[in-house]
Amino acid sequence: MSPSSKLMVGNWKMNGSLAANASLVAQLLEGIGAVSCRSALCVPAPYLAQMQHLLTDSSVDLGAQDVSAHASGAYTGEASADMLRDFSVRYVIVGHSERRQYHAESDATVAAKTQRALAVGITPIVCVGESLAEREAGQTEAVVKRQLAAVIQTNGHCISEIVVAYEPVWAIGTGLTATPEQAQQVHAVLRSQLQAASAQATRISILYGGSMNAANAADLLAQPDVDGGLIGGASLKAADFLSMLKVASR
Repeated sequence: MSPSSKLMVGNWKMNGSLAANASLVAQLLEGIGAVSCRSALCVPAPYLAQMQHLLTDSSVDLGAQDVSAHASGAYTGEASADMLRDFSVRYVIVGHSERRQYHAESDATVAAKTQRALAVGITPIVCVGESLAEREAGQTEAVVKRQLAAVIQTNGHCISEIVVAYEPVWAIGTGLTATPEQAQQVHAVLRSQLQAASAQATRISILYGGSMNAANAADLLAQPDVDGGLIGGASLKAADFLSMLKVASR
């Protein structure tokens, strides 16, 4: 069983400018009246103040792209969960494959970041996913279950408060996309793992992230265990993102 309404989250990655952000949000808010799904934008940290202002009184929640595993201290360049909360951040992405790959984030680090976010009432969007080599070796299920297990082990008592995003690494920014059947297969595995960990698992949204766009969103979102999307490049185009939000609202 999935949550009743879909959740669509835009991940701007390292893109944006003050002017471009204002224009994009204006276009989104102008067209969002017909949308009933939940939505959020995860933006680069320098733009949190601007976005807090632009999204005030809108139906679009604000999200951050990362959070420190530490509460405070001598960690130059890091942003703590309390700092994010000061900007009315509702969601934060943790364990994105780009963080795991380029910044050597371990499963334990991702679990600790999840814990920090939950401690201040921010919903972590926990990313899991396999590389092409791991998929070809038949290790997809083992990899995603290991990644999620670390988060469950550290946060088991409140695991129902997280969001999970399945993002096959081979389908991020490549134009490749898991077929709806491939996505559903992995989402079902994750759903089963969450249900084994919590009686409240039906509250947990499991998003698909991996080159979801306006053309393929409907087929992916039609799968029984796909509760929404973590959208990269397409979320930087107002028309495309709105199109996907409307699909998710059906």
